Amino acid sequence: MSSASLATAPVPLRQDASLIGLIGVAHLCSHFSQLLLPPLFPWLKEAFNTSYAELGFLMTIFFVVSCAVQTLSGFWVDRYGPRPVLYAGLGLLALAAFGFAASTSYAMLMAFAVVAGLGNGVFHPVDYTLINRKVSAPRLGHAYSVHGISGNLGWALAPALLVPLTLLYSWRVALVAAGVLVLAVLLLCVGQGRRLALAPTAPARAAAGVPGEGRFDFLRIPAVWMCFAFFFVFAVALSVVQAFAPEAARQLHAVPLTLVAVCLSAYMVASASGMVVGGFLATDPARSERVVGTGFAVAAGISLLLGLAPLPALAVPVLFACMGFAAGFAGPSRDLLIKRSTPENASGRVYGVVYSGLDIGQAVSPLIFGLLMDQQAWRTLFVGLALVQLTLVVTALRVRRTRRTLAVAA
Repeated sequence: MSSASLATAPVPLRQDASLIGLIGVAHLCSHFSQLLLPPLFPWLKEAFNTSYAELGFLMTIFFVVSCAVQTLSGFWVDRYGPRPVLYAGLGLLALAAFGFAASTSYAMLMAFAVVAGLGNGVFHPVDYTLINRKVSAPRLGHAYSVHGISGNLGWALAPALLVPLTLLYSWRVALVAAGVLVLAVLLLCVGQGRRLALAPTAPARAAAGVPGEGRFDFLRIPAVWMCFAFFFVFAVALSVVQAFAPEAARQLHAVPLTLVAVCLSAYMVASASGMVVGGFLATDPARSERVVGTGFAVAAGISLLLGLAPLPALAVPVLFACMGFAAGFAGPSRDLLIKRSTPENASGRVYGVVYSGLDIGQAVSPLIFGLLMDQQAWRTLFVGLALVQLTLVVTALRVRRTRRTLAVAA
């Protein structure tokens, strides 16, 4: 039986659900590890006598390394299968957390930021290869939904775990606890390794007169690069919301400090809720671009409202929640959009290249919008965020048009 037949054959709900849950827990660790250091910056600044710029550079190192590894790991997944690559990624994240905890100098923090980036870079090629090849077609939308929700929960869990432990004990104890958590997930995945088993793929040989499907031929597909551009822009928007938008809203609308953190939490929780709804809409691949466009068009409208309208302070977290719901609503259809642009037997490679756009966007965004924050251009920041979100609408429609143009040409 071919891999395509296996991917579409009906399977028991319990089998799909257990695999989706296992992938989700592993993906949670990836996002959790992205926020190992930022919640601890006030303590790390004092412990290592560094500036916030130097601490921010640790995250630049993390995402640059993750970007490079993400592209390469797609090839490793296709060649060796996703299971060993996932084990390596989780092991490196656990090692990085323990290494951060034991660090006695800024140089050691830099070294373990590299280790963390190496571990973080494997997850999207691994996860989407497993989902696309092992989850039955009718449940793909729900699988994408759970995958996105688990990532948001990982972002939410990091500060919720690290900050209280730091206040109770120390930042070193908090990071050790983080390493133990990731290590526990690695042991869980090893124990359930049979569910993650998947044979490596090989490119098809060229037929007479037909171009061969070599390992790099997928790079010739314009829709792949449009998806890469989409994720680059998406990461820029997400980085603005995570790093700067709550503080800009506080300055514009006199939001109390106690509500500033609520803005981001409301965005993340509502985004997860939106992904649940979006998972049902993603069951119809034909409307994926329209769902993505609608979600981010609504998010852009809310960004403009936050930046240009006079608002009471209590309305700001509500609007952040609405913006998060709209972005989350588009998430599962966004992932389906990529699947429809992915040739058979190249899932790991395509997702590795496409999702490297996330890391590049998160590395570039602070350089641009950080300048606006330094200049106290709060309104301009929200207008810029809206323009970025509208660019996502255009990019999603361009993916659709590119794919249709290729289909007509074929």
